[in-house]
This record gives sequence, C-alpha cells and structure tokens, in this order.
Amino acid sequence: MVEDEEDLAGALRVGLARAGYAVDVAVDAAQAYDRLLVNEYDLMLLDVNLPDVDGFTVCRAIRRGEVAVAAGRDLRVLMLTARGALGDRVRGLDEGADDYLVKPFALAELLARVRALLRRDTGGTSAVLTVGALTLDTARHEAHRGRQRLHLTPKEFGVLEYLMTRPGRVVSAEELLEHVWDANADPFTQTVRVTVGTLRRKLTGDGAEPSIETVVGRGYRLREEAA
Repeated sequence: MVEDEEDLAGALRVGLARAGYAVDVAVDAAQAYDRLLVNEYDLMLLDVNLPDVDGFTVCRAIRRGEVAVAAGRDLRVLMLTARGALGDRVRGLDEGADDYLVKPFALAELLARVRALLRRDTGGTSAVLTVGALTLDTARHEAHRGRQRLHLTPKEFGVLEYLMTRPGRVVSAEELLEHVWDANADPFTQTVRVTVGTLRRKLTGDGAEPSIETVVGRGYRLREEAA
C-alpha cells in the first residue's frame, strides 16, 4: 500500500490484516520502488497524491517497465484517491490501473475489489475456491472440508488460499512467506513450517489422508484429491 496519510494507512492495514492479507506500507513513490524491487507483491493499493511523485506517474512507470518490479508488469494496481473527477478516473485507468476507488470508501467495498482483482491471477470468477472436498469462501472467510467447517487462523487461511489457487503445484516456503506474511517476517524462523503443520492437522482431523504434501527440499503441494 502506497499511502502517505498515516492514520488512513494504519486503519487500512489493520482491516486488510484481519481479512488475512499481508500488507507492507510505503509513504511515497521512492519507498514504493524500493519495496517493489525486493518483494513480489500480488497487488498494490496506490494513492494518487503522494509527496514526491503522483500515483499516475508511478503506475505508468511500472506498466512501461521504467522501474524494476519483482512481480513484473502483471502487478495488480488499485488506485485509492480523493480525486474522483471523471478525467482523473479515466487517466488512472489509461495509465494502467486495474481499478480505481474514490475516497471515502467502505472497507467492505475495498476488500471486495481486492478479492476480484486477485481472482484474475487464477482465472477465477467466484469468491469460492474448490479443490476436491475443500471449499474456501474468500468473501465470508470460511473454509470447509465436505460439510465440516474448518476453524482456521488468518495465516492458516492465507496459506490454504494460496495453495488452493495453485493445486498440484509445488510452492516453496519462501514463496509462502513472501505472499502470506509481510516484510517484517523473519525468513530464518520456522513460522511457515509450523503454520503448514497446524493447517495440515486441521485438514486431517477426521482421519483423512493429508491434503498438503511436503516435497522434500522444495516445499509444499496441495493434492487434487477427489471430492
């Protein structure tokens, strides 16, 4: 999130974290460029009125490849700004933004737009993910295995969501750490292993075979089991 209003940035960060998202905050374009170079973000919330460079310029620089971005030009960009005139909205979209939300806005609408943008990466159109017997409702923040409700922590939910959007694919611990935790996470801790372990136990509470496999030396894979 690139936002120089401290109170707003703090409130949004808390709201997004409660919804299970890992959020890093930059207060200006320069700081944003530094973070984008290092971390492969899924989505950027971008204010237009920044203290150094305006958000239109930031978005254009990303889309034209003028700044190095770990996620490449496919990074989703959602502009958040008080500039709601038609010309501003058109300019933001023409500069490469995927969506444009005018302040003030409700957190519920922001979360819905975030979910919609992130679904584009998987080709999905629904807020509900299904892999075998597992279903994950990203809008209601609910997970089920068959008819059994799974009571997951925000991080467990985030890990499961990331794996369910990539069923059958091996995902490294480093990739999970980068996409589910924020920049303050210690890469040398066992937090990913511990979280995957507790998630796996919750998925097999009824005695079923583990849905998450450990691929030694590479990471974790969600089995595409039969429903």
